[in-house]
Amino acid sequence: MLQFMLLFSRQGKLRLQKWYTPHLEKQKKKITRELIATVLTRKPKMCNFLEWRDYKIVYKRYASLYFCCAIEENDNELLTLEIIHRYVELLDKYFGSVCELDIIFNFEKAYFMLDELMLGGEIQETSKKNVLKAIQAQDLLSEPDFYEVN
Repeated sequence: MLQFMLLFSRQGKLRLQKWYTPHLEKQKKKITRELIATVLTRKPKMCNFLEWRDYKIVYKRYASLYFCCAIEENDNELLTLEIIHRYVELLDKYFGSVCELDIIFNFEKAYFMLDELMLGGEIQETSKKNVLKAIQAQDLLSEPDFYEVN
């Protein structure tokens, strides 16, 4: 089960965070700060898995963003990498070619996509098509009605 997911830039700026287990705000900030520093100091050729505290950390860099997940010690690292990749594919499909600015200016869409994909730290929907349909339905609900005549 995923404990949390962090998205951050190469400069160490946190862009998105989703916690699936309860932590105090002070703990979240400390974990985030330490984990970002740990991942950023690793060399590109190093393994994308590491043991950190009581977690296994799985991360992957796409362009200027790091997607980082903490999982329990007995969870499958390759499945977690696949979840990260599926999330990136969804972001790419929705935004075209996703970049850091898409996450910054449309963070609510990024959170919504993650919530459609994951529920309570477990994969909820494996079909990209179904997730994108849900997002498009949400977009229709949030658009102002331009055709309304007064």
